[in-house]
Amino acid sequence: LNFSYSRSRRSDSDNLQFGFLHSWLRVLIDTFDIDMSNSRIDYSEKYADDANEYRHVILPKELAKTLPKNRLLTEAEWRGIGVQQSRGWQHYAIHRPEPHILLFRRPLGTDPQSGRVDPELERQAREEYKHQFGIIRK
Repeated sequence: LNFSYSRSRRSDSDNLQFGFLHSWLRVLIDTFDIDMSNSRIDYSEKYADDANEYRHVILPKELAKTLPKNRLLTEAEWRGIGVQQSRGWQHYAIHRPEPHILLFRRPLGTDPQSGRVDPELERQAREEYKHQFGIIRK
């Protein structure tokens, strides 16, 4: 597993949680003999509505079987299993028929480096959305 989440950006409690998560994942991988070298995480293109941008991430089914079933993953958890994407994404829904597909969203105009909404980026994203779908102001 690639744990490239920067240590300098985490608090001591985050480091403790991250260390626990790393150990927990290592035990799961060893217990279930998951061969991560043959597993691939696939990422969709981004898509949007007038408020958010979305993407879905498809996990190898054997990895998905080890995840919590009835709750959303925290950022530390989805980064810990190898999902790599810019800042600001939130795991927002569980698709019960296909639990190996993680659904993510973030507000339009989110700065990918800070994870915060930038008002100018938001304005540009909303204008692009309107232009793309032919929505004209009255």
